[in-house]
Amino acid sequence: MTLTEEPAVDPAVDPAVDQAVARLADEFGPRLRPQVIGTVVRTCRQDLSGVPATALPELVERLARERLQSVA
Repeated sequence: MTLTEEPAVDPAVDPAVDQAVARLADEFGPRLRPQVIGTVVRTCRQDLSGVPATALPELVERLARERLQSVA
């Protein structure tokens, strides 16, 4: 059995980040500015940089939602 390394996803062009921002903006939009939501999601993406790429979209959104709930 061999281990294969998943290709790294550049956080600056990660479509999962944009999708998470859009969904969370719908959820938190009335309470938080879009810039705040985007910053939180991008920070979460950076914090989870060691996570396998296949798990990133869900984990980024979950972590961002938790952080946004704590400030909203």
